[in-house]
Parts: sequence; C-alpha cells; structure tokens
Amino acid sequence: MTHHDARIIALTIAITAWSAPTRAQQPDAEGANAVLPWAYVLNEPTSGNAPADDPAEVVTVPGSSVSMPRSAISIAAGPPDWHPDGHPPMPELVAKGGGDGVAACGYCHLPNGQGKPENASVAGQPYAYIVQQMADWRNGLRKTGEPRMGPPSFMQRIGLAATDEQARVAAEYFSSMDYKPWVRVVETDMVPKTRFAGWIHQVIEGGGTEPIGTRIVETPEDLHLTHLRDDASSFVAYVPTGAVAQGERLATGNGKTEACAVCHGPGLRGLGPVPALAGRSPSYIARQLYDLQTGVRNGAWSDLMDATVSDLTTEDIVNLAAYTASLTP
Repeated sequence: MTHHDARIIALTIAITAWSAPTRAQQPDAEGANAVLPWAYVLNEPTSGNAPADDPAEVVTVPGSSVSMPRSAISIAAGPPDWHPDGHPPMPELVAKGGGDGVAACGYCHLPNGQGKPENASVAGQPYAYIVQQMADWRNGLRKTGEPRMGPPSFMQRIGLAATDEQARVAAEYFSSMDYKPWVRVVETDMVPKTRFAGWIHQVIEGGGTEPIGTRIVETPEDLHLTHLRDDASSFVAYVPTGAVAQGERLATGNGKTEACAVCHGPGLRGLGPVPALAGRSPSYIARQLYDLQTGVRNGAWSDLMDATVSDLTTEDIVNLAAYTASLTP
C-alpha cells in the first residue's frame, strides 16, 4: 500500500463517518461582505452616465478566428466559444444549459473550466468532488456566506435545481481537462485603486494607487477581454508583501492549522476526491475558508476542515489564499 493509498483510505473512513459538525462561529449578521469585502464583492452603484456598448458591434479576441456581435455574449445565448480547440466538445448542459433554472455551466465557469474570481475554477477538479458539491448544493448543505453577491447566490439556485444526471455530465466534462496557470500573484504594499463592478475588482484608469492593507485585490489582466468572456484571458492577484511565505508556514502545519497536503495532496494539486487548491483564485479560496469557518458551507467532507479553519483570522485567510494561488497547478 502506498502512502497516497493510505491517505485515501483515511479520507474514506472520515467521509463515511461524517455527521454535521457543530461550529462556534456564526455568519456575520450583515453578511460576509462586512468581514471580507474584497472577497465577497458587492457591485457599487452606477452613475448611469457611462455609454452603453453597441450590441451590434462585431467583436474578436486575440488568438481566435471567431467573431460575433456583442449581443451574442449573454447568458441566454450560452458561453461564447472563442477557442473551440482549447477544450473537448461541450455537452449541451455546458453550452446551453439544462432548463428549469439550470444555466449553461460554461457561461460562468468558461468553456475550458478556468473560471473567474467571482466563481470557481472547476477544470481538473476530481469527478467525485464535483458530484458531491452539486449534491451538497441540492440538499441545502452548501450555501453562500453573502447572499447579496450575485454569482454565489446564482450557483446556489442552480445547485438546488440541478439533477444527479446533470451533475454527472458537468463533472465528467470539467474533470477531463487540465487546469492551466491562470492567476499571477504579485506581492506588494501598494495596489491600483479599483471599483467593484461585475462582482470583481476593476482597476480605475488613472486612479492611482493605495495601500493594500490586509486583503487581496484580484483583477483581470485585460478587463476588455474579461468582459468578452475570453477563456484565454487570465487574472492578477495583488497580495500583501510576505503573505506567500506566511501562508506557506500555515499550510505546512504549525499547531494552528493542519498541514494542507495531508488531504489536498503533494503541491496541493488534489488527492482522491479532495479538490486541488494550487493556482486557483485566491478570492474564491478566501470565500470558501470563511464559509467553512462560519458553517454555511457544510456537507459530507466539510468536517475534515474544522481544525484548520476554526481559529483562522482575516490575515490568516489572506495568507493562505495568497500561498495556494502562488503554487503551480
């Protein structure tokens, strides 16, 4: 028996013996945005003076021979497939949706599953993990700590509506692809000023800089391409100076947390049914740590995280998310 086999057996025993954990900390009455506003992004009010995009404008993205009118980039039309050679043929569920409130998976998570800061990167995650998370959504065990944030709340509604078969179809598709490097981590004391729109940080042109403080500022490398939902256009995450090293100390186990690799595998690239963390969106990771800590993310495997998240501070969450994002997928 290999060391990995032993770990998987231990995880299986823990999963089989699962019962709903008791958690001391409760979600903030005002929502998680009151605690982690940089992770649980709420859109700022708009002035109404910004010029509207021309829906008839034909748009393109670099490295693609595809063109389409802006009007084709909508959830009703399904995900724009700019790079059809970059992923397997999309099942109808991923490309068009499954009806009855189940939107096209590829619209939010992108056709190649790389995802965005406001949702999850699902490419390369274990089939069993994706299926289990969909079951947890459907059974009301997994919720969002900030119902006012659109994408997580939307996913909660989709999870409640999706069938077992739809979960299997999505899991087979997304688990079949490799997750590629997607987030460039930059340690810094100062960051570009951003505004909250589209449920993400958007850099204010000519807005200057400001101290980063205890937060992560994750923003598109190219906002224009992100607006076009180009699944080849990635993100940069600004993190506090020293956060990666501090996160590594936490992740390797120091008495305050359990060593992450015990469950998440070498390099935090996943192990058995346990998800990969390496190189994934730090905004998403931060939300999951807080949701686990406050008990709104529950389910068959969440109790395995109890000891790790119970005493985490906001700074710890920032450091752990910065460290996991810095790793090579």
